[in-house]
Amino acid sequence: MDAVADLLARDRRSDRAALVVDGRERSYHELITNAYKAGNVLRYHGVGEGRTVAVAPVPDLPPVLAFLGAAQLGAATRFDPEAGADAGDRLLLVPAAEQATYDPAPGTKLAVFGGVDGRSPSANRTQSDDDAGDAETIDWAESVWSENPAFPPTEIAPETQLLVAGDRTVSHGDALAAASEVADRRGLDADSRVVIRASLAEPGAVVAGLLAPLLVGGCAVLVGPSGDDPRGDLAVTTGAAPEPTAVDPNEISLSSR
Repeated sequence: MDAVADLLARDRRSDRAALVVDGRERSYHELITNAYKAGNVLRYHGVGEGRTVAVAPVPDLPPVLAFLGAAQLGAATRFDPEAGADAGDRLLLVPAAEQATYDPAPGTKLAVFGGVDGRSPSANRTQSDDDAGDAETIDWAESVWSENPAFPPTEIAPETQLLVAGDRTVSHGDALAAASEVADRRGLDADSRVVIRASLAEPGAVVAGLLAPLLVGGCAVLVGPSGDDPRGDLAVTTGAAPEPTAVDPNEISLSSR
């Protein structure tokens, strides 16, 4: 596989678990279909090859779908919305509770997920918000839900940027090579569950926690640093873990430019 889009090929759709989020399993069929929808949402808002989206670094379904959607378009993901706002990235995706923190410049779209007090971002919007221009804020979940579930095949070169972290960039090819190494060294297969107990701001967490299990047909369990979901076969964490084995995302060997 040369690019992350290869992990989302139509023939990989199945009923096997690909993700566990908030204790609920999402199948490969559901993940791939929603990744297609996310790519279509991003494309509609001007994301494409050479662009960057800035995404909250929390291990949750909306950030993962945004990352996979951007990857299909040849766009890079920066798991640092503050830096993305400063850099003028094409789109910021942040929790709705943090929406007021951001005032993106013209040319940058703001998308939110999660709502506040259990309500959708749209329900939390007030008339004064609309008067101030927040009506342009994208309700991520609503947009993805209503999008076309088909996505045209794309050809992304292995050297295309996938991740941006500070002054580092990581290509599709380098990320997949590192993911393959993690899978081989840790003995991951289609029955493996890898628990992400770290922020996605570190590229190694994305590579070992998400790409490695998806590469072998396994399952990524999105927990985060304070999560208490059932243990997996491998944990991606910078601290102690209840899993039998763990990998520090900072120790993943990644070529960068």
